[in-house]
Amino acid sequence: MKPVQNICLLGFGEVGRTLAEDLSAFPNVQLTAFDRLFSEKESPASRNLQTCPQVVGYQHATDAVAQAELVISAVTAAQDLKAAQSVASALPAGSWFLDLNSVAPETKQSVAILIEEAGGRYVEAAVMSPIHPQRTKSPILLGGPHAQEFVEIGQALGFSGMRFCDEAVGKASATKMCRSVMIKGLEALISESLLSARHYGVEQEVLSSLNNLFPMENWPRHAHYMITRTLEHGVRRAEEMREAALTVQAAGLEPQMSRATAERQEWAPQFSAALEQQELLPLLDQMLTQLYSEAEKFKC
Repeated sequence: MKPVQNICLLGFGEVGRTLAEDLSAFPNVQLTAFDRLFSEKESPASRNLQTCPQVVGYQHATDAVAQAELVISAVTAAQDLKAAQSVASALPAGSWFLDLNSVAPETKQSVAILIEEAGGRYVEAAVMSPIHPQRTKSPILLGGPHAQEFVEIGQALGFSGMRFCDEAVGKASATKMCRSVMIKGLEALISESLLSARHYGVEQEVLSSLNNLFPMENWPRHAHYMITRTLEHGVRRAEEMREAALTVQAAGLEPQMSRATAERQEWAPQFSAALEQQELLPLLDQMLTQLYSEAEKFKC
């Protein structure tokens, strides 16, 4: 099978930058990128592009994909369909479209129809772990009629964790979304539980009790990691959880937990200044100090 050389990255946030860094290690790979925030010089996407001189960034999505043999969509959940719409008219016939975004099966199916009608080959992808530390080696489930064929292409590009899931578009994403209900839900629960526990001065007892039920080498460190993920990526996670809610609802359940998780995740980034704290208790204290300060302002 002919190796893929011209690759376009849609979205140049944390995932896009990481993929660019790893894919640039292949000498024959040519990388282009588009992010709607490239128009803002100081945006995270623009700063990421500055650190990746091997990537040619474009101000228009259609220019970025014009010569692409493979388009990798790595945008936020809310932008998944919009990103596909932005490139469909310029997508080269027969090009691969790898949709890495964390969205509901129904959203993936809508994107698949759009890309296939435009002459592309759509591949559903569900990343089943954080992008770090495994990077392109992260476990990724592939779905859709072209998925089995793409496994070999992806693995040749360093995606060693890729494996075929199903010929139908939707099952890979359903797997991801149901996992997200648990993982993002746990992040929200840990934040709410330990902030309240710290307020009452019972955090050590709570952590000890958690360790009895769910043994872990270092619960404070784990809790710190889970909370900081919400502070740093809460907006993106909230978008994902709204897609998870759609997934749950399509299964015939009322997505009460998913919706609540989306609200807590979206709430968290206002405390991002606390990311400077490397230990759990100082992290909780800084968040609580800000919370109390905001409450006092509201009273006034």
